[in-house]
Amino acid sequence: MTTKLQKLLQKRMRTVIGLLSGTSVDGVDAVLMKITGSGKSTSIKVIDFITHPIPEKMRYSVFRNSDNKTASIEEIARLNVILGAVFADAVHKILKRNSLKTSNIDLIGSHGQTIPHPPGKEDFLGYRMKSTLQIGDPSVIANLTGITTVGDFRIADCAVDGDGAPLVPYLDHLLFSDKRKSRGLLNIGGISNVTILPKNSPLSSVFAFDTGPGNMLIDGLMYHLYHKKYDKDARIAKKGTVVPKLFEWLLQDTVYRQQPPKSTGREHYGQHFQKKLLKAVKGLNPADVIRTVTEFTSYSIWFNYKNFIESRCRIDELIVSGGGAENPLITSTLSNYFKGIKVTHLKQFGVTTQNKEAVLFAVLGNECLAGNPANMRSVTGSIKSVILGKICQA
Repeated sequence: MTTKLQKLLQKRMRTVIGLLSGTSVDGVDAVLMKITGSGKSTSIKVIDFITHPIPEKMRYSVFRNSDNKTASIEEIARLNVILGAVFADAVHKILKRNSLKTSNIDLIGSHGQTIPHPPGKEDFLGYRMKSTLQIGDPSVIANLTGITTVGDFRIADCAVDGDGAPLVPYLDHLLFSDKRKSRGLLNIGGISNVTILPKNSPLSSVFAFDTGPGNMLIDGLMYHLYHKKYDKDARIAKKGTVVPKLFEWLLQDTVYRQQPPKSTGREHYGQHFQKKLLKAVKGLNPADVIRTVTEFTSYSIWFNYKNFIESRCRIDELIVSGGGAENPLITSTLSNYFKGIKVTHLKQFGVTTQNKEAVLFAVLGNECLAGNPANMRSVTGSIKSVILGKICQA
């Protein structure tokens, strides 16, 4: 072990940068923060957050190499190094913006860029294991910045029969679990998912799953009916009223009613579902359609709580994040459904929808240094608790 790493391990408070690029591949999210302690004693302070754009040609190269039909081994090898350099550029950018030097930073935690994350196990060459691949190598970031970098977090969980995902519930447990309150962490992205944190409970009691649609149905209809990406501030939905017949049609969907554990995505609520939905709304007032689907989104979340969560854990507070948290009609209808339960926004806790995942990988890097297992067996399905990440020194 080097003297530099020994000194880093001895520090209780560290200045850390968290990095990731998501499925849209439009930029590298970078968060600059202070982390004190580790494990259940972790406390954080976010200093700054930026998104460093990824060049369009590079973006499409990532898309091309995420598809078995168009992927090139040589291109993936090159992207692994080049994306590492782009991530390093994001580090230098946030440092310059805050008048800091690389020597002021103790650690980088980088998720990288997922290429494939195939679901489940497959028989391959005599082995049956789960797999994942993130590129944007952390050793490239470490050597281009001079900062110790931890990366490649998911693969250790796959090695012990886990899915390598989701990882966010671990952050939820560290930052939001409470001795006196049971909390639900609801993320409303394209799909809605929830993490349940029973009060005064160990990591093993945390559970999480997808509840059903988030913004995906609303956004799809906004595109087809209004040629807009989304319903900003619920301006369209607020003009409409719920159509009972359409609401009943939506209630027939099977996925939101499935018993957890469950996950869903574009494969169910994407184009095929939306084509059927567009047929069902033909002739209806477009604003009424948006209002009804918005109501259904909130209802499907509440349905999952009443049927699959409440008997295991009655929550005292629901903390909402994701794009849906910025939709005032979704949040108000959630408050109506969850009567007696406090509904709050994630930003009240010093973390935002935009920076939360970058914060996650900064924290996971810190946990790796501390030697703390960070995969949640109750969530990923792994058979063993393991330390996530690989430490790369400059």
